[in-house]
Amino acid sequence: MQQIISFLDKNKLFILFLLLEMFAIIFTIQSHSFHRSKFVNSANFLSGGIYNKINNFKEFLYLKKENERLNEENVYLKNLLSIKEKDIVQHDLTVMDTVKYNQKYNYTAAKVINNNFRKNNNYLTINKGANQDLESDLGVINSKGIIGITKSVSGNYATVLSILNVNSRINAKLLSSDHYGSLSWDNNDYNVVQLLDLPIQADIYRGDTVITGGKSSMFPEGIPIGTIKDFKTVNNNYDYINILLFNDMSSIGNVQVIKNFDKIEIEILEEKSTNE
Repeated sequence: MQQIISFLDKNKLFILFLLLEMFAIIFTIQSHSFHRSKFVNSANFLSGGIYNKINNFKEFLYLKKENERLNEENVYLKNLLSIKEKDIVQHDLTVMDTVKYNQKYNYTAAKVINNNFRKNNNYLTINKGANQDLESDLGVINSKGIIGITKSVSGNYATVLSILNVNSRINAKLLSSDHYGSLSWDNNDYNVVQLLDLPIQADIYRGDTVITGGKSSMFPEGIPIGTIKDFKTVNNNYDYINILLFNDMSSIGNVQVIKNFDKIEIEILEEKSTNE
């Protein structure tokens, strides 16, 4: 207490000056509209900046939850879009039956909890499994493109064969034409995969977009993969075609697992045709 009193006694003139200065500023602001408006604008600018910083910090804290919410919403919308109403022909008129639907694909939201991308045979692990109606050989994507195919499934988890796996083969096509090939990986760059078996008749160029071809039961047609980075022709054939992925495979968070309701029927039919 004695120190406080001593401090006030030593600095009483300076404190008095500050008090008088404060009163002078208050009286000036109150008696002049111009100064008052300037003060209010300055205060609003200062408080607005502080509030903006606080809001940005709050948004950062809730970013993870917001991403999960958006992923769930994206899945919901995709499920709606995958529903096709059946046409019913009645008295030579085509009418829409709003009760019966034919849904070909179902999407399940999941999150990657482990991701390998620097090995020969890379896998991811997601936090959904058989209890969420997942099984092996289902396509996995996110908002930027394909991720891989489910492999082993337990109750609440599943492993995903990454497109960065030397054993991965996914049907792909050029956006600009109907020429198809097979997507593979040469174990060099985790940002680049290769398009194999594309016929030389396919006219390709750098920057051309590559998408899923829809020739398998795992991925619908048209899911983005990447763009042609470079290519080389030898003896009238494509020696290699490098595809720069849209996805950063080293940073995968929220994903969606695609289930094709016609998958079993298609596989049985194809197996029957092969054995005949």
